[in-house]
Amino acid sequence: MNRSLQANKSKKNTVLFKRALIDMFKARAMATIYDENRQITSYVHSTSKGHEAVQLAMAYHLKPIDWVAPYYRDESLLLGIGMQPYQLMLQLLAKKDDPFSGGRTYYSHPSLLDEDKPKMAHQSSATGMQAIPTTGIAQGIQYKKNNNLADKDSLDSLVVCSIGDGSMTEGEVSEALQMAVLHQLPIIYFVQDNDWGISASGEEMRAMDAYEFGSGFKGLKRIRINGSYFDEAYNEIGKAVKWVRKNQKPLLIHAKVPLLGHHTSGVRSEWYRDDLEEHQKDDPLQFLIDLALKNGISKQEITTFEKEANLFIADEFDKAVNAENPTLSSVTDYVAASTEITEETGERSPSNGEKIIMVDAALHAVDEILEDHPEALLYGQDVGIRLGGVFREAATLAQKHGTHRVFNTPIQEAYIIGSTSGMSAVGLKPIVEVQFADYIWPGVNQLVTELSKTHYLSNGKFNVQSVIRIPTGAYGGGGPYHSGTVESSILPIKGIKIVYPSNAADMKGLLKAAFYDPNPVIMFEHKGIYWSKVPGTEGAKSIEPARDYVIPLGKARIHMEADEERIKYGESLTIITYGMGVWWASNAAKQFPGQIEILDLRSLSPCDDEAIFNSVKKHGKAIVLTEETLNNSFAQAIAGKVQEECFQFLDAPVKCVGSLNLPAVPLNVDLEKEMLPNENKVAEHIQNLLNY
Repeated sequence: MNRSLQANKSKKNTVLFKRALIDMFKARAMATIYDENRQITSYVHSTSKGHEAVQLAMAYHLKPIDWVAPYYRDESLLLGIGMQPYQLMLQLLAKKDDPFSGGRTYYSHPSLLDEDKPKMAHQSSATGMQAIPTTGIAQGIQYKKNNNLADKDSLDSLVVCSIGDGSMTEGEVSEALQMAVLHQLPIIYFVQDNDWGISASGEEMRAMDAYEFGSGFKGLKRIRINGSYFDEAYNEIGKAVKWVRKNQKPLLIHAKVPLLGHHTSGVRSEWYRDDLEEHQKDDPLQFLIDLALKNGISKQEITTFEKEANLFIADEFDKAVNAENPTLSSVTDYVAASTEITEETGERSPSNGEKIIMVDAALHAVDEILEDHPEALLYGQDVGIRLGGVFREAATLAQKHGTHRVFNTPIQEAYIIGSTSGMSAVGLKPIVEVQFADYIWPGVNQLVTELSKTHYLSNGKFNVQSVIRIPTGAYGGGGPYHSGTVESSILPIKGIKIVYPSNAADMKGLLKAAFYDPNPVIMFEHKGIYWSKVPGTEGAKSIEPARDYVIPLGKARIHMEADEERIKYGESLTIITYGMGVWWASNAAKQFPGQIEILDLRSLSPCDDEAIFNSVKKHGKAIVLTEETLNNSFAQAIAGKVQEECFQFLDAPVKCVGSLNLPAVPLNVDLEKEMLPNENKVAEHIQNLLNY
């Protein structure tokens, strides 16, 4: 190397090392001032003390076109991409102008859409759960690049999933790694290993470290680095980032780092640590100072950097302490993103239309969505080209729209649900399927921690636009693992919407509206009325609505009306129900001509309380009918609301009708029938209530 090149390299190193020193001094001063002010910094937080070098090394290689998911100890990474200490302190102290969440979520839990910085979608507390949404971002980016939907200047963008080594043992991390290597996604798993997971040491928690674990995922490039040495980390991470940019394939970085502070402010190191002296030997700040001195930066200059950082951080902290707190009224802001579909529009029953079954209504709706929206995708188990869904609900779609848009996933309910958060963050609109309601449980973690909270905790910056289809319900001996109804378990989750159609027209109108809704929407679809094969469900067939037909979520529909004369003389009642309950009620009502109103809820969350109360007030007597078991159910919740809001209008107690309180649906068909409601059981309850 000639002298000119050597001089330029030396000058660049000097500039780089000065930048790193200043940022590291700031991070160290922040950790100190937080600890010294525990009475003020009362919200639980972690700091990057010991991790600073490797985090800054990563940050300095990222571009605004990239996406990164920091974990809760990544404040130095945030400083490295250009966030100001004052901004981070606003989050630390839960202040109104916290740029990430408006005072709603923990320190170093960012969500960011600044034009001049890498993008950061909302994520949870990041003990492994962030791996799936972040991998979903990478999958979405790959799809956009491969299908001419990406900006030209972002074709070499990549995704970084930052994660602690202790979180690598989470099963959801394995699901993410599996998809990353299966589809060769442009993502870096940036693993910071400090040998601790709260008070559990590495040797207690794992049989291998992240680098060794990664060897089991074919197609995952891996590197090890010593995260205490800034120059080594910067150079090796630079090579890794360059490789992923060029090859658009996954890579794992295992960075060994010391933990020089507490696990969190709430779990103090003195309670459990006996290795602080050993970890102190690998202090990255001291190594960086030594490196700076060797590269011509004077001791006096370094001392100046430190003093200036301390004064700057003290000033920033004082400003943050005195910053405005959130207004109390803001607590209900951003619970859900607003939708444009507020009225039923389009033709429900075109004069030239043909009757179709419910499963075909869903198929046609998705087909039309895929035709109209190149950003739409459909994926899940067995929905791909060979089968088109176990209920044929996706038949021909992969052939028509391509296997890049309609595809199978591994048996990974967590990934199916959680990836929609990442897909949505980059502008895609996924429709996914969980094969049976009984299989939703592995995906509930993602539904609760990621999808439901994203809009609220990002202060409205991000929303998750996804449709999650879930076949549900019992008929014909499906047995205990294919017949469950679980809506009462999912309904308490706020930040999502839940619909449950009972006929083909509603199926199509609700699915279209769910797709256009900017929030996560779960569609429970009863298998027993998919084809109207169950006796008494022929009415679920309906004229296929027009292409533009939509039903606003949260609006019930009167499925059957009672005669005015019967209502006038108190000889009527209302049945509030949904799904298969509509058809049990319809068939039972034949025994009571003109006396029964059936209110089909269609949407369970939001629920049309106004329609419920109006119906109850009109009739004075009400049955709430569900397929679920009754104890602690949604049906009982409706009954409770009716008793509270309509007590003076009631002529009898509200009656709840549902399945027997059993832990599972028996396989034997006769036992199944004994468990479930049916038209005769419903008719008996109608008679009893009319006689009250």
